[in-house]
This record gives sequence, C-alpha cells and structure tokens, in this order.
Amino acid sequence: MSKNYPVIVGVGQLTNHPATVGDAIEPLEMMVTVARAAESDAGVAGLLPKVDSIQVPNVMSWSYSDLPGALAERIGAKPSHSIHTTVGGETPQRLVNETAQAIVEGRTRIALIAGSEALASRRVSRKTRESLPWTERGTPGELVGDSRMAFTQIEAEHGATLPNRMYPLFENAIRAHLGHSIDEHQAHLGRLGSRLSAVAADNPNAWFRDALSADDITNITPENRWVCFPYPKLMNAMIEIDQSAAVILMGSETARELGVPEDRWVYLRGCGDAFDTWFVSDRVNYYESPAIRAATHRALGMAGVSVDEIAAFDLYSCFPSAVQMALGALGLSADDPRPITVTGGLPYAGGPGNNYVTHSISRMVERLRERRDEFGMVTGLGWFFTKHAAGVYSTEPPTGDWQRTDPAVDQSQVDALESPGVVDEAEGDAVVETYAVAFDHDGEPMQGIVIARLSGDSDARLFANTPADADLLWQMTREEFVGQAGRVTRDASTQRNVFTPA
Repeated sequence: MSKNYPVIVGVGQLTNHPATVGDAIEPLEMMVTVARAAESDAGVAGLLPKVDSIQVPNVMSWSYSDLPGALAERIGAKPSHSIHTTVGGETPQRLVNETAQAIVEGRTRIALIAGSEALASRRVSRKTRESLPWTERGTPGELVGDSRMAFTQIEAEHGATLPNRMYPLFENAIRAHLGHSIDEHQAHLGRLGSRLSAVAADNPNAWFRDALSADDITNITPENRWVCFPYPKLMNAMIEIDQSAAVILMGSETARELGVPEDRWVYLRGCGDAFDTWFVSDRVNYYESPAIRAATHRALGMAGVSVDEIAAFDLYSCFPSAVQMALGALGLSADDPRPITVTGGLPYAGGPGNNYVTHSISRMVERLRERRDEFGMVTGLGWFFTKHAAGVYSTEPPTGDWQRTDPAVDQSQVDALESPGVVDEAEGDAVVETYAVAFDHDGEPMQGIVIARLSGDSDARLFANTPADADLLWQMTREEFVGQAGRVTRDASTQRNVFTPA
C-alpha cells in the first residue's frame, strides 16, 4: 500500500517503411530511438541514465544474446534489473502491471519498457537477397515468463498451431453463438474492421493510413485472398512491419522530485491479469473468455470505475474474434459508440509481434493527456486467447492507496471452471463444436479443421480434419458447419482423426 502512485511519464513510437535494405533500421537502433523519444516526451533531460529497470518484450525479427544489456549500454544506463520476455501479446501491459507494483513496493525507481520488430526489413532482405548489415545475431539468454508450448501434439497433428488457424475456430463459434448466418456475420466483421481502419487512418504511427470500407475488408480478391475461413487477409494481424515503442514509468514522488511536469503524468489506476485454460482443447467453450472477464473486471474494480465510465478502449485486435471476445467480457455491444481502439488495431495500425500493446499504451497516454477528464482501458492478449492483461489509465490520481490484487486470486476462479474431457484418438458419431477452413496462397481450400464432441454419454471433445475434398471445404465456407453431425474415424496412415459429415 502506497501513495507513490505509478505513472507513465514518457512515451515514444517509431514506424519505418523500408523500400530497400539500406532503409532498414535494426531493432536495437529503433529501441534506442524510441527510448530517447520517451525521455524527450517526459520533458526532463537525463532520465535514461537513471533507469534502474529495463524490460524488453520478446523480439522475433532479430535475436540478440543480451538485448536489454545492449539497450542499457546505448542509453547510458546501469540497471539493477533487466529482463527479456518469452512470447506473448499481453506482455507490455503485464510488465506495466508488475512494474507498477515494484514501484509502489520500492523495488524499482525508474523503468523503461521498450520493444521493436523489423519483419518488413526481413522481407525486403529475402526479396532482394541482400543481407541486413545489423549487429551479429546471438542466442538470447534466459527469457522471463511462461515458456510452455501453446498447443498440444494432437492440435499440431491436425494443423492447429498458428494464430491464423486458431482464431478462426473461435470466430466460427462466436458466429454460431450469436445466431448469425455466414453472410450476416461476414458483414458484421467487415463493419468491425472498417471501424478499426478508420482510426488507423488518423494515427500518424499506423502502418496503413487508408480507411477501408466494410466491402474492402470482406470482398475476396487476389489482394485480399482467403487465409483461413472466415478470415480473408485484411482481417489478420499485419506482422510484417517495422515498428518500435517505449514507455517510461516511475512513482509520482520520483516524478515530482525529478521535475517531470504533471501534465505528462498518466496514472495506472487499475490492472488485472489472468490465463484461460492453457490449451485450446481444454477450453470451457469457444465463444467467451473467463480470463478476459477476470482481468478487465479486476482492473475496473481496482480503478474504482465502471465500464460505463471508460471513454476509450484499445481492445487487443489481432483478429476480429479477439475484439468480440473482449466486448463480450465487458458486456458491451459491437456498436458501442466509444472508440474500441486508439491505434487502429493490429491488422491496420500494425502488429509488431509481442510489442503491439506498448504502442496502444503510448497512444492511450497521448489521448488522455489531451482529454484529462477521461479514463482509458488497454487490454493485451497472448497466444490463442491464452494470456490476458488489462490496465485502466487516467490523468487523475487514485483517491486512496494503490494496491494490486495478487493475480492468483482471479486465476483460482478461472481454473475452477470445468472443461469437457478430451480424447486424442476418436471413433464414433460426433457433432461439430467449431471449425475452420485453411487456404493456400493461391486461394484454394486445403484443410478443414474441426473441433467436435462425441455423441452419447461420453460428450468428449476431439480435434479432427475433414476429408481433403475441395467441394466439401468450399461448402463449409457457405453453409453453417457448427452443429453438423457426422462420424469420426481414425486414419492409421496419418495418425489423424477424420470427421466425415453425415
């Protein structure tokens, strides 16, 4: 308990569009740039050498043996605490939550959270066959965080390992739960995406600055091919970008001591963290997230505000199902008039791997400085609706002591929820619980992925593929397949379950 309230005092962002290898900026160099921008944004020179905690969300585009150490050296800091994290899109918000607690408890004085990705540069390098003239690559040391694989062996055997295969499984379940027809739901997703892209058009750091119509997002064209039904390309996070962002946190007492102007301060008023059941096979269902609800409601409760008092959100938006799941957890409708993103979302503003939420926090800080009577909420999501973090922000300080509830309190309630039993090898009658259809780069369907429940007393859950029949796969994109009855057999040659519709 403390009144040395955690505040973000400086933010920095960078977006680089490399046309050639010569235009590419190394991830470390981008991080140095945004760290200095965050220092400048705080309005006090000489903050970076005083940083005693450097934290870096996992960088996928270029590996370093000690990225936090390299960053510290470049900014002239000698931190007593530094970490490089494991994979997870919730990471930046979780780090802010944990760092805020460390500040309140006196374990951290000034923290820098900075990350970057340069997958656009990697793409240019592959295309031109030119090497990137960057720091020699190295193997990272210890990565901090949960390093478990995000999928089971059975899920992998049936083609469910990548986000662009997993999130469609949730989307089709959401559609069936809402009672939408396929055409109705695609139109719904188009409107949702158009709403996000309009925000990206006004965001100077967005990767794409063109506002797209709903038809632009839903119509299938060579440029907007199917990736995995029900998502064409423009509904997928845009990961091949070069972007970097950083935030500087400290206690309000430290900020006052160092002379940081109070108009720079944005308080973390409330926070929450929770995991859903780790493997997709074991989820309670595929149209809602108990952990998102736990994390967001904990953040609201700690902040002492209701969801109706939040003026703007940045709901994690790697795929449309992520936004809808968060809206559902918060009890909000898809047509709620408040901003549901302040960046434009990962498909349009850009999806820099594990660091997107540093951008959304930065953008939220900028908004709240301009609208000082508002509250804002940011959510982060890791893996396949697996890891969740939320924060509520305001320029107004808390009215009492700042005290974070141990995440284990909410986690115990999420863990207590019952999941169906799962079978690896299945035979018998079954009904589809949800499904997805994966496409190749030529826009042809190549695999049907099914999650089904065995009929009868068992009711066990299973993963399966459909027969590799193009007509069937196309039919699954035009007619509702959730609830479809059929039979599951075991293919001994591929060691896969095969669901054949009745």
